[in-house]
Amino acid sequence: MAARTSEFPEESELVVCTVQSVKNFGAFVSLDEYDNKEGFIHIRDVATGWVKYIRDYVREGQKIVCKVLGVDSSKGHIDLSLKSVNEHQKREKIQQWKNENKADKLLEIVAERLGKTKDFCYETFGYDLIEVFGTLYGSFEQIAVHPESLPEEGFEGDWTDAFIEVAKENVTPSLVQISGTLELVCPLPNGVDYIKDALMAGIAASTEQVKIQYVGAPRYRVVVEAVDYKTAEEDMKLVTATVVDTLNSSGGKAAFHRDAK
Repeated sequence: MAARTSEFPEESELVVCTVQSVKNFGAFVSLDEYDNKEGFIHIRDVATGWVKYIRDYVREGQKIVCKVLGVDSSKGHIDLSLKSVNEHQKREKIQQWKNENKADKLLEIVAERLGKTKDFCYETFGYDLIEVFGTLYGSFEQIAVHPESLPEEGFEGDWTDAFIEVAKENVTPSLVQISGTLELVCPLPNGVDYIKDALMAGIAASTEQVKIQYVGAPRYRVVVEAVDYKTAEEDMKLVTATVVDTLNSSGGKAAFHRDAK
């Protein structure tokens, strides 16, 4: 992964570390995401309560997730806590770290296809992608589904085609899911057909993955999947508004109720 050689982590940030040496008074670690800068976990910050044998909690070569307690960049000191990180935070951070390592390798593939170095790609567009999409892996996820996001965010150049190709070939985006309920009634003799037409119009209007399932008269469940909640909510509004407007204009009655998050 591209080392952030000139940076230090921020206070309260979660960082992935490799344990280098364990002493009776604490453990020295290297920070994987920060050019292996050295950090220190005092024994009081290893675990809650009294620690009799520190090696029951940390050992050389182990990958751990720590919370940054303080940073003195002038002295190069980074104080860390292991006990302040719960299992859920640890799993999330490790997954994020794995994703960024994968993204770094994908950028290397992009660089090879362009005939450039990976460092050149980071400097030319990689760091800008991180700034816009939050993480490098997040940019690959977004572009795999919505390649038009690059020009929409102002990115252009010969590299974009290669980036889109690599994203589509290697990334299966994680999707979020939201749902709601449509209540549809049409008293006309061919009311069922009007309801069906309204539902089909809603599905056709969607730009994401949408399913509409019959629950029981007059209710229909709408499920939208997208790369993020904002996109899902926008698509849900588009789909349901289309259904409601189409049925109402045909002489029916329609209402939508969003499920609680």
